[in-house]
Amino acid sequence: MKTYNSKLGLETIVPIAIIFGGILIKIISEKNWTVFTIALMVIALISYVYITTKYSIENENLNIKTGFLFSQNIDIKTIRKIEETTSILTAPATSIDRSEVFYNKLDSVLISPKAKKDFINHLTAINPNIEVKYKNS
Repeated sequence: MKTYNSKLGLETIVPIAIIFGGILIKIISEKNWTVFTIALMVIALISYVYITTKYSIENENLNIKTGFLFSQNIDIKTIRKIEETTSILTAPATSIDRSEVFYNKLDSVLISPKAKKDFINHLTAINPNIEVKYKNS
């Protein structure tokens, strides 16, 4: 089994940090400790999602895992196309440098592996019929 970490993009981390930083400053200035505790728990959950997002390839299966929130197994032989995208949709992708994986007849998922080329090469070694489309091509 080979595991690929998700890319952590500053373009997604910075806005979240600014928003939550502002909220925390306001909450602290109002001394609302209950809301402060809840906000810290939300921040911890978001951090956990970012840190634990991983993509594993074992035999002919791709497992996409985001902590305890999201887990999906895809048969690599059903993958039809991988296309780079900058879609603003969220998914188990922690960066806007994303790839959309199309599988089965109508299914797709957005991912953002840190070692994107190695990840794609690994998938295409298992299923050479995968069409790969890069943004700059």
